[in-house]
Amino acid sequence: MYASGNNPTPISDLFEAHLTVSELDRAVVFYRDLLALPLAGTFPERKVAFFWIGAPGKAMLGLWEAGTMPINVSLHVAFQVALSDLHEAPARLKKAGIQPRDLAGLPTEEPVVLAWMPAASVYFRDPDSNLLEFITMLPDPPRPDLGVLSWSEWVRRTPPAA
Repeated sequence: MYASGNNPTPISDLFEAHLTVSELDRAVVFYRDLLALPLAGTFPERKVAFFWIGAPGKAMLGLWEAGTMPINVSLHVAFQVALSDLHEAPARLKKAGIQPRDLAGLPTEEPVVLAWMPAASVYFRDPDSNLLEFITMLPDPPRPDLGVLSWSEWVRRTPPAA
């Protein structure tokens, strides 16, 4: 049991996330060449590669070849992107040979909106079937009553911001 009422260290942001991969070299090509993440460093003896997300020193993604780290399963990482880039993401992913998907895993041509936040997202999988997401927080008020819906349905059902 944890004691409540203590003074926890304030957390300001997420710095690092890790995924396991079956072939590190293949994964490096995917994240470096298709997602254009800057390679921060590779450590072949440990079978790990690190990528910067945003400016160097801001956030990091670690890729570990299976069996080389104590955590064997990581299922999902979301990358924050600008709304304009999110709208272009399905076409860009398809051009790179990557199938854009909605929250249910079905192919999509547009972002979906998680109305309870609200945020717009496009999902896709890396070569190891890790679930990746491009996400943009929306300035609109939360609409949990709408659930998850397509971007076009969101636009149709929510009034424009004043």
